[in-house]
Amino acid sequence: MAILENLAIRDLLPHRYPFLLVDKIIEMEAERIVGIKNVTANEPFFVGHFPEFPVMPGVLIVEAMAQVAGVLVLSSLGRGNKLVLLASIENAKFRRPVLPGDTLRIEMKVGKRKASVAKMYGTATVDGAVVAEVEVMCKLADPPAAEAPKAAPTQAPAE
Repeated sequence: MAILENLAIRDLLPHRYPFLLVDKIIEMEAERIVGIKNVTANEPFFVGHFPEFPVMPGVLIVEAMAQVAGVLVLSSLGRGNKLVLLASIENAKFRRPVLPGDTLRIEMKVGKRKASVAKMYGTATVDGAVVAEVEVMCKLADPPAAEAPKAAPTQAPAE
């Protein structure tokens, strides 16, 4: 049973298709979260990575892991009007390819947390086998201020 379904995740994260890489959250505690990414054959990245042997790019696995971490950070704040930006990636390791049909189970844990920065550690597994590990640092940021609409230029009446 999911704790957060896709629509609730979209309320927290600004990402949208094709870059929203978290389908649901199945466990969430104050310092730990588990998210799911169902990897389908229809993922747009499989068209070019690689057509004869489709493999989920490692950078997108890390992005999915960072998004799960972002859900934990933002849910603890009640989102407000903040973004979670990826500040650093360390010790990323990829153990085996992630293929169409795989279900990524992503577990992220808080290592250190300050007011606007969190160091998170995580693993991604498929059928219980570790496929990736990473340490990420997430930073809270304010979104850019929306510009006010520009007024239409006024023209002098024609004479």
